Amino acid sequence: QVQLVESGGGLVQAGGSLRLSCAASGLPSNNYVMGWFRQAPGKVREFVAVIRGNAYYADSVKGRFTISRDNARNTVYLQMNSLKPEDTAVYYCAATSGSDWFDYRKYPYWGQGTQVTVSS
Repeated sequence: QVQLVESGGGLVQAGGSLRLSCAASGLPSNNYVMGWFRQAPGKVREFVAVIRGNAYYADSVKGRFTISRDNARNTVYLQMNSLKPEDTAVYYCAATSGSDWFDYRKYPYWGQGTQVTVSS
């Protein structure tokens, strides 16, 4: 059974930092791409970052967020710096063996989400 468990969300002031973690277990192989998505109230879930060797970011977070992966721990991280109120959302990690890494609909495995709230 595949499990993705996020942690590290919380409330932070604008300009602050948070580090999200996602521990994966039960994935059928190591050949999975791990990504982060977010969903704000009333909005569509959107791509944030993905890592498969190289890292790729949404323009809105480029230069502020860093995705990394520890294969020995089956854990992916999202370091979020210079947070803005518009970063407020539920953040989800997800895994896929497919090739369309930027489309949330292509990810079969999801964590439960962790709330990030940035106050102004």
